[in-house]
Amino acid sequence: MPTPTAQWISWTAADANPCIRLPQASDHKYTRGVLGVVTGSPQYPGAAVLSTAAALATGLGMVRFYPVAELAALVLQRSPEVVIAPGRVNAWLLGSGVASPSGLSISNWWRHRQMKVAQLQPAPTVLDAGALYLAGTLNAPTLITPHAGELTTLLTARGVTTSAQAIAAEPHAWAVRAQKVLGVTVLLKGSLTVVAGPGIAITLPLATPWLATAGTGDVLAGIVGALVAGHHAELDSNPALLARLAATGAYLHASAAAIASRGAPLTALQLTAEVGTAIRRVLYPTST
Repeated sequence: MPTPTAQWISWTAADANPCIRLPQASDHKYTRGVLGVVTGSPQYPGAAVLSTAAALATGLGMVRFYPVAELAALVLQRSPEVVIAPGRVNAWLLGSGVASPSGLSISNWWRHRQMKVAQLQPAPTVLDAGALYLAGTLNAPTLITPHAGELTTLLTARGVTTSAQAIAAEPHAWAVRAQKVLGVTVLLKGSLTVVAGPGIAITLPLATPWLATAGTGDVLAGIVGALVAGHHAELDSNPALLARLAATGAYLHASAAAIASRGAPLTALQLTAEVGTAIRRVLYPTST
């Protein structure tokens, strides 16, 4: 059983505020951050739609979506401002809605081939779902966003014995252990979400249980990816910033959920629609 050694920070709106990059008069779409996205698959096409829409809602200069033929039209129908073309990026979001590498269909094989671009064009990277296996292999600041079951698989593959039940029971301790074993920043999703990075550990406020529905994890990945793209230039000199951006993404995600839900069921699309309101409340608390 791991023992947490970090000093835990309870994340608030005041902590999140400086992690939201405000555009300046001199900015253009490239300086505001370009996020390269490899998400979704023929089996899970909605992940591509939700992750790109959430990234755009969070505020950045451009989303570059690396498609398979089945997904481009869906993404553009929801978000016509997405660029369907390869090119330079400031950060990557990989894996939401992509199956694991085993037993690949041709389309899924192509998704994993596209993920190799992240190794050829290093930039701060968010790994979700089907890309989690890349943890610790990239030459760039890396954030992973597993739930307890996915973290169990990752740690077991590294020779650490645990279970989803054990991780869910002690998320603080296991997030810190995973950060040390994998050498990446960890955003461990669950009823209690925690973040562990180099020298920093963060606890998020409890979110509404209505968030436990399909697609909301894809929205979280898009939010965090956008924040990372906007702050890419600072990450090399400030490794702890990646954990702060992850915590801010999770805070905005939970805040948007509370706004969308108001004590009732919500969908991932409703959640995405309230990201801007959540950001506004963090930036301008006295006016909302």
